[in-house]
Amino acid sequence: MYDRLAAVRYADEWWNSYNPAYPKFDVDCTNYISQCLRAGGAPMWGYPNRERGWWIGGGTWSFSWSTSHSLRWYLAGSKRGLTATQVSSAEQLDLGDVIVYDFQNDGRFDHSTIVTAKNGSQPLVNAHTYNVKHRTWDYKDSYAYRPNARYIFFKINDNFP
Repeated sequence: MYDRLAAVRYADEWWNSYNPAYPKFDVDCTNYISQCLRAGGAPMWGYPNRERGWWIGGGTWSFSWSTSHSLRWYLAGSKRGLTATQVSSAEQLDLGDVIVYDFQNDGRFDHSTIVTAKNGSQPLVNAHTYNVKHRTWDYKDSYAYRPNARYIFFKINDNFP
């Protein structure tokens, strides 16, 4: 069972620092999101194949653990372990859900966030790389934002197959 509040507590605790139990990346957004999901009880699988599953261990990790584009495809297709359902709008997301970003709208997803609060129906997110806490989900105030940015909204499934 996915513990959304545990994921959010972790996200809020580590939003502006780095848990020494995990590696730190120059582009750390997806590593941080994966840590949050793991704190919520998401099960890992696929070790040691870096191209399969979602996992960290043995001094290495899956691409989906550490790369936004890989996490996007993992969440879109996973049928075991950590699974999610794609929804059409940010307003459908709850605490502990994930948004992936393609700021250039070139088909390559380059950022990941986790929903940690809501302002009415609008999600607020936490992220690493440029560390933020409870930021407006659409990043319209960011240097990275482009008017044609593409977002994919994932509701993390509460029960794991």
